[in-house]
Amino acid sequence: MSAKQDLTVSLDEETIRRAKTLAAQRGATISQLLAIYIADMAEQSSTYEVAQSRALSFLERGFHLGGQAPVSRDEWHER
Repeated sequence: MSAKQDLTVSLDEETIRRAKTLAAQRGATISQLLAIYIADMAEQSSTYEVAQSRALSFLERGFHLGGQAPVSRDEWHER
């Protein structure tokens, strides 16, 4: 397990009041809620970046969707 470090966050009174209520409903502290939320956001960002990289690589390589071989522009426009 990695070492933890303290972080100070400034919030307005109404947000703090609502956060306390939310934390109490979930049986957690505001600090725990923030830690979970930030960790989830970081994981989602990492997952998104991996998916984006894979998609861009796939597009650069090109792909064939099946079916017959593509026809040329001229073949499409023959009358």
